[in-house]
Amino acid sequence: MDVNGVVAGGFEPVRDAFARNFTALGDRGAAVAVYRDGHRVVDLWAGTKDVDGTAPWEHGTAQIVRSATKGVAAAVVLLLSQRGELDLDAPVGVYWPEFKAAGKERTRVWHLLAHRAGVPVLDRPLTLAEAADPALGAEAVAAQAPAWEPGTDHGYHAQTFSWLTGELVRRVTGGRTVGELIAEEIAGPLGAELWLGLPESQTARVGRVGRVEAPEQPGGLRTRPKRAVSEAYADPASLARRAFAAITPLPDENDPGYRAAALPASSGIATADGLARFYASLIGEVDGGRRLFTPETVAAARTERSAGPDRVLVVGTRFGLGSMLHSPASPLLSAGSFGHPGRGGSLGFADPESGIAFGYVTNGFRTGVTADPRAQALVRALRRSLEENGRPVPPAIRL
Repeated sequence: MDVNGVVAGGFEPVRDAFARNFTALGDRGAAVAVYRDGHRVVDLWAGTKDVDGTAPWEHGTAQIVRSATKGVAAAVVLLLSQRGELDLDAPVGVYWPEFKAAGKERTRVWHLLAHRAGVPVLDRPLTLAEAADPALGAEAVAAQAPAWEPGTDHGYHAQTFSWLTGELVRRVTGGRTVGELIAEEIAGPLGAELWLGLPESQTARVGRVGRVEAPEQPGGLRTRPKRAVSEAYADPASLARRAFAAITPLPDENDPGYRAAALPASSGIATADGLARFYASLIGEVDGGRRLFTPETVAAARTERSAGPDRVLVVGTRFGLGSMLHSPASPLLSAGSFGHPGRGGSLGFADPESGIAFGYVTNGFRTGVTADPRAQALVRALRRSLEENGRPVPPAIRL
């Protein structure tokens, strides 16, 4: 496999791990980028642009990143809070009165970001056309009775995160959308290649995605999920199954209509560099330019707000404000890292203590939700590179 791009001296282990992802872990087309102290030190790509094609992946090829979108969307909410336009501790109903229906009047804004709102499912799933309509999605989630008392427990809001955050932002800003704010206040000023609501002018650079099977390991074995997880996803009545089916039928992620839909939970499109550059901007200046988050907002984003058994994912998870935190279910670079994986492969995160920001995108999706072996191999190689450079990070302890 020919690996294209550049790595700074000392980060060769990342290049080696990236190449091995193709020869041993079944990657078809992918890219990885790393920033250290606001400067790019890894920018690699290889394979094919389309999961089922032959055209080569090029510099600037982008892919849908699924739930890695959530970390970018949450940053919009946190920026509104940072500017004093939104109180994270206020009841959601202060900004969105209709949301108080069906016993949700005590739901706080931060509950939406920490997956504590209690509405990960809809009694009547939405079609893609309905889901893409901000008003219809907001009406559905506002009317929904919670599955648990908001604020008392947590469970991953896989799809409903779109309408919770999207409508909150629209109410606070007088109608501006998360996608518009990402374009105007994040991607544009940073020169970051990421979109929520793909413009027609960018469609040609986005590859086709699809499901790929994990290769057999030595001995003819494949990694399999825990039994409880498998049973939850097999049960049509479970919160896990219903949360991901809040849009039914499942959208075709290669459909231009889906890519143009601005769903903050799932339809973001990015390059690996776009994800890494975004996370670099949260924790410091990028190439001597703009920084998005103040140190206080960084601290708020990665302060644990939810931890323990997840009612939807059926594993132990940890969340800050819109970000996943390091846990056995979602290992990151160190215990202080914060970011978000995308179901099936993609990953973006920042690690303030080491000054590292990371982005990985792929066109070959696996069944896992939080810890893809390909992304994890790159994170381990990155940790090794830092250790060999004399900048070790605290071990990503098991919690």
